[in-house]
Amino acid sequence: MRHQLLEVERERFDLSDPRKYLIRGVIPEKYTIEAYMDGTPLKVETTRQIAKSAVERYKDGELLGGQRVEAAITLPADLKNRKKLLAFAVWEDKKLPWFQIKVGELLKKQGKPQYYIEEEKVDRGAATLSIRGWAADTSHVAIKLFDEEKKPIPCRVQRMERVDVADMFQEYPVEQDCGFAVELTDISGKFLYLVMRTADGRKSVYKVGLGAREILAGKAEKYRKKGMDYLRAHGAKALLVKGMRKLTELTRRPVDYSKWLPQHLPSQSELEKQRKTKFSYEPKISLVVPLYKTREEYLDQLIQSVKAQTYGNWELCLSDGSGKDSPIKAVLEKYAAKDERIKVVYHEEPLKIAENTNAAIGIATGEFIAFGDHDDVLTAHAFYECVKALNEDPSIEVLYSDEDKMSIHGNKFFLPHFKPDFNLDLLCTVNYICHLFVAKRELLDRVGLLRPEFDGAQDYDLIFRCVEAAEHIYHIPKILYHWRSHEDSTAENPESKLYAFEAGKRAVQAHFDRIGIKAEVYKGEYLGLYRTRYLRDYDPLISILIPNKDHIEDLERCISSIEEKSSYKNYEYIIIENNSTEDKTFAYYKKLEEKNPKVKVVYWEGPFNYSEINNFGASYAKGEYLLLLNNDTEVINSDWMEELLGYCMRPDVGIVGARLYFEDDTIQHAGVVLGFGGIAGHCFVQQPRSTTGYCHRIICAQNYSAVTAACMMVKKKVFDQVGGLSPDLAVAFNDIDFCLKVRDAGYLVVYNPYVELYHYESKSRGLEDTPEKMARFNKEIATLEGHWPDIFKKPDPYYNPNLTLKSQDFSLKRL
Repeated sequence: MRHQLLEVERERFDLSDPRKYLIRGVIPEKYTIEAYMDGTPLKVETTRQIAKSAVERYKDGELLGGQRVEAAITLPADLKNRKKLLAFAVWEDKKLPWFQIKVGELLKKQGKPQYYIEEEKVDRGAATLSIRGWAADTSHVAIKLFDEEKKPIPCRVQRMERVDVADMFQEYPVEQDCGFAVELTDISGKFLYLVMRTADGRKSVYKVGLGAREILAGKAEKYRKKGMDYLRAHGAKALLVKGMRKLTELTRRPVDYSKWLPQHLPSQSELEKQRKTKFSYEPKISLVVPLYKTREEYLDQLIQSVKAQTYGNWELCLSDGSGKDSPIKAVLEKYAAKDERIKVVYHEEPLKIAENTNAAIGIATGEFIAFGDHDDVLTAHAFYECVKALNEDPSIEVLYSDEDKMSIHGNKFFLPHFKPDFNLDLLCTVNYICHLFVAKRELLDRVGLLRPEFDGAQDYDLIFRCVEAAEHIYHIPKILYHWRSHEDSTAENPESKLYAFEAGKRAVQAHFDRIGIKAEVYKGEYLGLYRTRYLRDYDPLISILIPNKDHIEDLERCISSIEEKSSYKNYEYIIIENNSTEDKTFAYYKKLEEKNPKVKVVYWEGPFNYSEINNFGASYAKGEYLLLLNNDTEVINSDWMEELLGYCMRPDVGIVGARLYFEDDTIQHAGVVLGFGGIAGHCFVQQPRSTTGYCHRIICAQNYSAVTAACMMVKKKVFDQVGGLSPDLAVAFNDIDFCLKVRDAGYLVVYNPYVELYHYESKSRGLEDTPEKMARFNKEIATLEGHWPDIFKKPDPYYNPNLTLKSQDFSLKRL
């Protein structure tokens, strides 16, 4: 039996008309919507768009295609006197229940800010709460948290641009930054209230359960509703399959970091062994810390963490920038008197952070300078790991480590940041290096100290200058630094120091100015993220290579989207025909070439070999840049070619890839990690388009080991230099191999999230679903590993060995 597709995706009030209720979802083809309130027919205005279920990607024969609709239902004026709204999908004599809601629930929403909670995470072990979603209205919506007694709670609230939500509200121009992310540490009690309030006092309230019972009850109700929706949409068999899949997924739940961390820190016996270790090279490490009226509790924890270091050749250089009559002078004098390795410099006038840190560097005598904040702490093995790395490779000039957040009292640790090895383009998007950062003193002497004009992002600016000059940058993939998270810190509340993010933008801009790259830097979607637009002196010709076999509907959609949406105009098409059998395909080619002078169709007559087909097409290309593009893609943003070209025109970049979505607006590609799936795989697959991923990696321009050739730009000279794609990889992994060849030639591979397309998967080729295809697939895995045996023996440098390879969401590796 085949089941009709029937699903409600979103529901809300029309902002411009409080009597209109909008329902968006999917209904079967040919059906229309009828709505009733207590048996009385209501006026329904319906807009339609052809849609397909996400499960169709997997060729699920139990489902039919459908149509996505938005129904605008006009509610009666006497709504308060009514009981229930019902909506049905109707065709001929069939009437399928689609949506229902009690009038009481409608009245709770009417005239109030419209909102949607996309993610709600309560971690009882770490005592943290995070909520992500959006809120929209005709005026600004403020986001705040309140406790059970309705008292406001200080929390971190990030506003973010949500173009997708703004586009959804066609009836009124809502704020672009209607998205929000709320984070709270040290949670307590059973409930909190998330309040979304307009300037004129209208508010929507979302109740957040914190207790185990409340969380369970909330989840049970949510899953009950989702289960009933799924049952109506897909039938009992599909629901059973989904349930079994969910049970399997229970064994893959995210690892609890509060349990993970103790098992990955050195044991007491290991720490004792480290203390007894003698290195052949034992440089002095000077930890420099600027102080300003630091709380004694924080200062004590910092100093104790340094004194607990298992590597002994260190000094702690403190600069008290509190000014005259410093409240911490007596405490500092006490510590300095007890340990000659603790050095302090005092100042009559208050100092800002850059000059305060420089004063600490001024009393440092170490060969390496480590940087710390006055309210943070080190792990006991931090300096040991640095010196161990220096002994393994004395050429290292810069080191940095992984880090996590620490609660205000220093007794809970959460939000670990497991970083990639040096990643230049990620650094230009966000200061991912941050803590712990250690630089050779000779390097600092060359590049200069911290610059006061970058206060707030003085470390970001210094990191850029150091990595520009350093020959060897080393990443230690271990948690060596705990960053205290409290209301006034940028770790907890970025908006408390907005000036810091403006300084950060200027730090990135200064980097490009120094290295001679013409670019303009803008603030990104979140505070602390930055977006770079590269400036061109000319518009080079781009050759778009599109292999095609029949499926002219796909090809036509692809080309139409390019023609209709692209703001860049200097390009040509090389359509590489391979083994089509339908007459209408060749008729379409002829029509296309006659209609569009940019199109050239070339004919590959050999068997299917993706690598040879693209190499063949490239031989006809006249452009300086090749754009490999699947025929089953569809362009989303108009500046997609400019975004590809901007990065690709940089002399150090060889390849640029895109952010791709399945047709249901989930991630299909956001970079490639070596090791996923046992060989290589796409990042963040099937995560919602609106999500930003681990540490915002989905929306960050960055370097990866590889990107998919479904949409890939490469310099023509680089393509020729590495010999194009490898013909011994006929179907799979040829793009991975090609990226590795380009990296081996000394070029970077860049993932640019601002190039967005839909990718409807390899419809022309089909699935790996026969014994012959599986045998070929396994052979190509062996071929790829044979090409790069050394690379596949090591962790992917753009990932982190503490993260799992068993899923693609950058979650922790299991204990």
